[in-house]
Amino acid sequence: MKRLIFTLSFIIYHLSFSAAPPFSAAPNLPSWTKKATKAVFTLKTFRADGTLLASTNGFFTSESGEAQSTFTPFKGAATAVVIDAQGKEMPVECMLGADDTYDVARFRVAAKKVACLTVTPQAANEGNTVWLLPYCTASQKQSTALQGAVRKTETFRDHYAYYTVAIAGTDDLTGCPLLNEAGEAIGLMQQPARQDDSLRYAVSTLFADSLRITGLSINDATLRATAIKKDLPQQLDQALLTLYVAQASLDSASYATLVDDFIVRFPSAPDGYVYRAQLATNGRRFADAARDMEQAISVADKKDEAHFSYSKIIYEKEIYMADTPYDGWSLDKALSEAREAEKINPAPIYRHQQATILYAQKQYEEAYQLYAALFPTELRSADLFFEASRCKLAQADTTAMLALLDSCVATFSKPYLKEAAPYILARAQARMNAKRYRDAVSDFNDYETLMQASVNDRFYYLRHQADLGGRLFQQALNDIDRAIAMNPDYDLYYAEKASLQIRVGQYDEAAATAREGIRLAPDHSDGYLFLGLAQCLKGEKGEGVKNLQKALELGDTQAAALIEKYK
Repeated sequence: MKRLIFTLSFIIYHLSFSAAPPFSAAPNLPSWTKKATKAVFTLKTFRADGTLLASTNGFFTSESGEAQSTFTPFKGAATAVVIDAQGKEMPVECMLGADDTYDVARFRVAAKKVACLTVTPQAANEGNTVWLLPYCTASQKQSTALQGAVRKTETFRDHYAYYTVAIAGTDDLTGCPLLNEAGEAIGLMQQPARQDDSLRYAVSTLFADSLRITGLSINDATLRATAIKKDLPQQLDQALLTLYVAQASLDSASYATLVDDFIVRFPSAPDGYVYRAQLATNGRRFADAARDMEQAISVADKKDEAHFSYSKIIYEKEIYMADTPYDGWSLDKALSEAREAEKINPAPIYRHQQATILYAQKQYEEAYQLYAALFPTELRSADLFFEASRCKLAQADTTAMLALLDSCVATFSKPYLKEAAPYILARAQARMNAKRYRDAVSDFNDYETLMQASVNDRFYYLRHQADLGGRLFQQALNDIDRAIAMNPDYDLYYAEKASLQIRVGQYDEAAATAREGIRLAPDHSDGYLFLGLAQCLKGEKGEGVKNLQKALELGDTQAAALIEKYK
């Protein structure tokens, strides 16, 4: 009987032991714990006004200060700091990547050297022992680590692990590292579903480590949720794409900082100096711009491109900031830089730049000859013919100008696309000026078809003028009515309509139109002039002369001859 009782007691003891949960705050910690603890920190984020936004944990993954944590604390943050195990505070320098779906952030702090964990490519399997490493300050007597076991390993995005682990601990362990038995980081702890839940979740540290900034990351919705600076891509082509995209998405101060960061990272790339020179030029700091452009030419492998960029910067300054002279910069200097670029590489684009500068210098024939020489090259385009036509317009050579505008429009085929619209409109106006009214109307019609949604009252007024020149009177009336419908408060249109109605013998209609013009602008003479003329032509000379007299009093000199005729 005693033997039976002893046996039952032994079995019950072992059953109770085996039923214990597979985790504990282990008394016998692995040898690597003390060193690994130094890599864990507290992360604090702050709003723009300096108030605390959020606090969580994180850990370093490289000696140079790269780190991982959850992304949620960064949302709406303007600045952030980490406090390591020794109590040292280090500012977060920049974001290196983020993923909102799995709540992961990768970033870098401003530090020369830090203790870090090793990120292993090997995922843990179900049943493996794992360790959760909380933040531990230097004042604590010993390091702590929580032992547990992997309950489930799931795969996401093809090859990254998502862990469900059984681990004790009621403190907030979000952002802490999950390690394997070798002390290698395998997971980043996520916010638990319930604070008292013994099951916790971790996303692969390998996934967080894979996050990278690309050329388009500056417009990434997740990264834009934080105001903390984003790192530049490591690859030159991606970094250049970032600079290009950032021009439209960053404020001027942030963009200037980004350009400076680019130059620090890629000191041998001329592009950074060119971008900074453009910024300096926009700020009228021309001496700074000149130094940067000289540096760009110095470091450039393709010096023709650097000379070309310098030419463009000087040209734009001379055209748009001519009121602020700078010694050494002139259109002659811009031309010299473009010619230097062509000397190194005879590319058509460099000759085109020379033509543009010569046109600005009013050397129209020389500019035209350069434009014309580019017609057989890959630069042949509507723009090129249009630019050449401006040279002939400046030389008062209307025939050549219209021929070039014909070539310009001929670069498009019917049915026209919207890209042709500006050139068709330009030819319409040129044809009007050359008194080729019906040709102008044809161009106006094509333009209206292309730009139906955006034509305005001014367009219909212009076409009305072309209609009149081409003696298309009914079309002219239709167009001036369209102009009035779009802008019913502009009295000039009523004067134009009344004038045309008198011309085609619609005297009653002209008188009604003129009265509407007078109602809108009683201090203008046009309404009285056309009302008086319509009345005189109808035989109502007494009333007509009175209105003509009113027009004369308001300054219309045409009224005097009409008064003399009908008085």
